[in-house]
Amino acid sequence: MSFMVHKRQSIKSEAAAMRIAIIALGSQGDVQPYIALGKGLRAVGYQVRLLTHENFEELVTAHGLEFYPMQGNVQELIETPEMRELTEKGNFITLTLRTAKESKQVAIRWAQAGLEACRGMDLLIAGVGGLYLTLAIAEKLEIPLLPAFVFPFTPTQTFPGILFPQSLNRWGGAVNWLSHQALRQIIWQGSRAGDTAARQHVLNLPPASFFGPHQSPYLHRLPTLYGFSPAVIAQPSDWRNTFVTGYWFLETAPSWTPPSDLENFLQAGSPPIYIGFGSMGNRNPEETADLVLQALEKTGQRAILSAGWSGMRTAKLPDHAFLVKSVPHTWLFPRVAAVVHHGGAGTTAAGLRAGVPTVIIPFFGDQGFWGQRVADLGVGTAPIPRKQLTAERLAQAMQTAVGDRAMRQRAADLGAKIWTEDGVANAVAVIKKLELTITKTPIEKSFPLI
Repeated sequence: MSFMVHKRQSIKSEAAAMRIAIIALGSQGDVQPYIALGKGLRAVGYQVRLLTHENFEELVTAHGLEFYPMQGNVQELIETPEMRELTEKGNFITLTLRTAKESKQVAIRWAQAGLEACRGMDLLIAGVGGLYLTLAIAEKLEIPLLPAFVFPFTPTQTFPGILFPQSLNRWGGAVNWLSHQALRQIIWQGSRAGDTAARQHVLNLPPASFFGPHQSPYLHRLPTLYGFSPAVIAQPSDWRNTFVTGYWFLETAPSWTPPSDLENFLQAGSPPIYIGFGSMGNRNPEETADLVLQALEKTGQRAILSAGWSGMRTAKLPDHAFLVKSVPHTWLFPRVAAVVHHGGAGTTAAGLRAGVPTVIIPFFGDQGFWGQRVADLGVGTAPIPRKQLTAERLAQAMQTAVGDRAMRQRAADLGAKIWTEDGVANAVAVIKKLELTITKTPIEKSFPLI
């Protein structure tokens, strides 16, 4: 696809840095890649403002970025009994409808905050979590929008959409392409009511199409960036005007130091297995902890258990297990023998770069997709859906991850490839090349669409 380049009506002075607003909504794993991208942009001289949930202020400012709060605390929402139950059931559509109800209540306030925060910006960047809000603000303020995703969201005939069984691939390209369109509709319909309210009551814009604003010229004027490794997902041939840059890793903050008791545990024996489920809630966290401990007893493995937002805890741990609340994956994962987790995009990326085998226990959403991708690459076991998890299955998967030499070698080889990539630098280079095409002039409605 070719895209139209507008000439600037006025030339900026060299001293005037391009101003960029990034809107990142979701869990911590959803937000961290955009902090990393923002740091990379700031390092080359751009002014960067990150709009995200209130509970991530410390995380954003610790990495030197300007923080702008968007109402709401994702952790508090996920930890409600209703959301814990929905998460454990793993029905993405039901969960999307529930979160849509929550987001509709704050959509107007998000639009008000976003409108204020984005005034005077030269470029907006958004992932799937904040895509429709950012698109509406881009239309209102006539600011270019750069889509930047961490999981496949562009329709392709190469593989099925992330919510669908990858076995659909046997039916051919047309079925794959339709599954991506269905994915877009599921996400859009969950956002539509809030988007309409924001457009009507704050932005004075007409409602988007019932089927979504996916043909808006604001979505297609600039390229789409993908923050994952081409060694994990090769760029499909039918993705045009798209860059697969490599992962956007948020490295450990310079001020962070590991707890001494954690370092002592790591040095006291063989490398342990990491087990944690991130922001995935459990109605019975103690039951989950007991299941994990039973699996460890069967294998005789040492383990680091991460409480995370799942609240996984146990009153008394054996000597071969150590419980941590929050430790940067980029620091911890290279020090363990294998990683067991829910399959979030960011956690999966960190495990793959560490070069150790992966066991994914998907709850919902894109987690099953990453679990199957890990298995297909031969760097981990077949995913075990959370509803099917037993101590016996977990023990068998951990034994395979630790004992399969061929799997361990493939994981190490893939990790070495990912270490050679610099996804943030690659993404920043794309944006720098686009700088001369980014202007505040209105985007022509005759722009050719994908």
